Amino acid sequence: MSTTSTISSPLKIGLGLIGMWPDSSYATVLWLLYMLSLAAMQYFQYSYVYSHLSMNDFSKLMDGLSVTLDYTLTFMKLLSLWHNRRIFSDILVAMDDDWHGDCVTDSYTCVMTSKAALAHRCSNAMMTLNTLSTVFYFIGSYLSHRTISADEPRGFPVQMQFPFNATKSPIFEFIVLGSFLHVWETAVVIAMLNSLILALVLHVSGQIDIMCQGLREISVTSKSVTSATRLLIERHQRIISLSNNIDKFFSFVAMIQFLWNTVVICTIGFMIVISLSTDMDGKSGILIQSIIPYIAVTLEAFVFCFAGEYLSIKSRSIGDAAYETLWYDLSTKECRILLLIIVRSQKRLTITAGNVMDLTLEGFTSVRFLLYITDAQLCLNCNIM
Repeated sequence: MSTTSTISSPLKIGLGLIGMWPDSSYATVLWLLYMLSLAAMQYFQYSYVYSHLSMNDFSKLMDGLSVTLDYTLTFMKLLSLWHNRRIFSDILVAMDDDWHGDCVTDSYTCVMTSKAALAHRCSNAMMTLNTLSTVFYFIGSYLSHRTISADEPRGFPVQMQFPFNATKSPIFEFIVLGSFLHVWETAVVIAMLNSLILALVLHVSGQIDIMCQGLREISVTSKSVTSATRLLIERHQRIISLSNNIDKFFSFVAMIQFLWNTVVICTIGFMIVISLSTDMDGKSGILIQSIIPYIAVTLEAFVFCFAGEYLSIKSRSIGDAAYETLWYDLSTKECRILLLIIVRSQKRLTITAGNVMDLTLEGFTSVRFLLYITDAQLCLNCNIM
């Protein structure tokens, strides 16, 4: 079966199950049910965090903070994406036109198929990796709780505070099973949102490669060079429009990601500094537990910045391909058309974080460096370094 979409079937099914796929059955109902389940989990998780805001409970606090922060970030992302669901629908319509348009040739289909195959592999790899991470997280939590003495109450893999006694059988077993399924679903949702932006950017990059290929095929032996270049200008305009819609769809999500990333790193750094400056047991355990939320939000931010950087690099290749054509053998009118493409390609395509900053790898490393300096300065002020 030939590939006819850049978005993989598992990604479509997953987005449909949480109500994020346009025109899917009972989309609003499914989205509300999942968001209500997230809100319920957040209530019990933050109840646990609030009840352990004590210097004597720092180890338990850090243990319950990792999944809680990921849940909050996912909740805010889904709210933003649901608000912009009409833009997502327009993006999918434009992508479908690229796959089934009248000007699609075998060579163009080959380019789009290769990009789609790469997007499918990335999507499957992300969802598989997050699934394995969830399984290993619960296995590690189970093994760590086995070392607790029989006098201690049984602990949940995902730290939550319930208003009733939930440690008795079979209530405890049902809660553990339910929390595993919900954490696994949320981990897959996080992977789907990351793979979605990669799939959309890879589709745009495929259209850019097709345009560059069309520019290289322009020659003086063509029957109508002017007609061919005008078609390329129309394709360029569709690429710009699709890229702008992707930016609108993910811009606020990217801003949330970076703001939350900053809050998480500063909060965890503050907790580590306080815990290490006091004489409490389990300092190494606190350090290990603090790595979990940091790695999670950092990897998500890296995916967004990588997608923005890749789109910017690909957009600049349009001007290079236009210049590399045999423009010196074309007429003045035809050269002017190519000049329009070169001038327009100077404004690179990108994804922004709330229209404040471009998502690039340079910006990613700059933010990380500033946060490292802040945490290091805090440690020096506390005389622990």
